[in-house]
Amino acid sequence: MGQIRIEKDSLGQRELPAEALYGINTLRALENFPLTGRTIATLPEFVAAMAIVKEAAARANRDIGALSADRAEAIIKACQEIRAGKHNAHLVVDVLEGSGGTSCNMNVNEVIANLAARLVGKPVGDYAFVHPNEHVNLGQSTNDVLPTAMKLAVFRVSGGTSLVLMQLAEGFAEKKNKHSETLRLGRTCLQDAVPMLFGQTFGGYQAVIDRHAKHLEDLRRQLLVVPLGGTAVGTGLSSRSGYKEAVFRHLSALVGEDVKPAVDAFDGMQNFDACARLSAELRNSANSLWKIANDLIVLSSGPGGGVGEIVLPAVQAGSSIMPGKVNPVIPMAVCQTAFAICGNDTAIAMACQQGLLEINHYDLLVCDRLIDSVTLLQRSATIFLERCVRSLTVNEERCWHNLLASSAMATALVPTFLGT
Repeated sequence: MGQIRIEKDSLGQRELPAEALYGINTLRALENFPLTGRTIATLPEFVAAMAIVKEAAARANRDIGALSADRAEAIIKACQEIRAGKHNAHLVVDVLEGSGGTSCNMNVNEVIANLAARLVGKPVGDYAFVHPNEHVNLGQSTNDVLPTAMKLAVFRVSGGTSLVLMQLAEGFAEKKNKHSETLRLGRTCLQDAVPMLFGQTFGGYQAVIDRHAKHLEDLRRQLLVVPLGGTAVGTGLSSRSGYKEAVFRHLSALVGEDVKPAVDAFDGMQNFDACARLSAELRNSANSLWKIANDLIVLSSGPGGGVGEIVLPAVQAGSSIMPGKVNPVIPMAVCQTAFAICGNDTAIAMACQQGLLEINHYDLLVCDRLIDSVTLLQRSATIFLERCVRSLTVNEERCWHNLLASSAMATALVPTFLGT
């Protein structure tokens, strides 16, 4: 049996593995919240953001004389090691822990405190030099730390989203230019309508994707307004004079962006509307890709018994029993991704709405689902471009056949016959 150590809290004492960098608060969370099987360490951007917040706080508290230089330096070094991913095995709280973020915050605080102890030659579990609450959490509360880290994490992970979408839009722009004179049958309600150009079809896809890319970048930058410094409810109670100004100066330097406090601290503590708006636009973007993917599925259908006006690249066999069958698997994957993002948005909307009085308790769910939506959208847009859009071709002969077999040409000629 391995060595153990004893830690106490207001509920009693518990045994922990001797070398575990987490403490009794984390242990209780492990017992209370065995939910997803995924720990906060599976969200590396969030862990890095938590470490950045803790490092900025240590630097600020050192600057204003609230924390001694040696304690601050030990905390800073510990935060830098966590940011480097060296201690993920000890960041063990479930991503959906139900304590309003307290367990997550304490898991990080305890790991930092124990790393600081080791840095000065003290045993793990000896909090005399750096205490999880009194020093690591100085001037902070779970209630301002968690939403700040959440926003910074999502800001970081979403950095390439607009670029990926713009690249997809450019892929459609190339098809637009190539087929600027290729006639096809335009359809409304899936019925023959009027003649149009395939370049116009691809141009419509380019335009909507470009628009989403611009909206997403605008919304993502709203995440740089954070509630750090509000402590428990927005009053800043327990932080010292000069702390808020100092912590935002260090936070901006560590993030590499101008991070700003909420104009109204109480609003900043209570409301996650910036996250809800970003989630909604991620859903809107995914829905537009879903619509385009469905169009490609319809236009490539058949090929003998369907529309057959475009040919999608054959990326894998389509059946275990039907020889030669090739399915539109990339567009279907894009559709499936959109379903998941819509589900995430519903969960995020519910969580953002469910704040109670002075804070919102559901920041970890919002963070987890936002990161998932961002990741899914980036990956689906990438495979859509690389494994479908770039290599799709237009069957011009089939386009001409379908157009001539319909009444669409007559519709186009009616004004001529009527002399208008």
